[in-house]
Amino acid sequence: MQAIVIDDSRAMRMILSGILRELGFDVREAADGREGLERVRQGELPRLALVDWNMPEMNGLEFLRAVRADPALAGVRVVMVSTETEMAQVSRALDEGADEYVMKPFSRDVLAEKLRLIGLV
Repeated sequence: MQAIVIDDSRAMRMILSGILRELGFDVREAADGREGLERVRQGELPRLALVDWNMPEMNGLEFLRAVRADPALAGVRVVMVSTETEMAQVSRALDEGADEYVMKPFSRDVLAEKLRLIGLV
């Protein structure tokens, strides 16, 4: 199953990609929302996008809006993975169409459970 990790931190991309690979995903990476959106629109459509909120070029919320506005990307499940921990921010992401929300720092088990909740593990 295809997935993409979108985060401006190379270390966080490596951590998230490693967990997803352990869970059986084929993973691509992008350093910001704009690059992520380009990669999502190229090649095989990913079933999952793990997206940071705070990034240059295009932030995670802008990425989420772009994905939800494009009918061709309707099958992409989006999970926000962010240091934004205020409930207003979490609610905003879910209201904008995020399938789940993971607060940093997180454990492998927390991420796997969120993916189970949306039927991907």
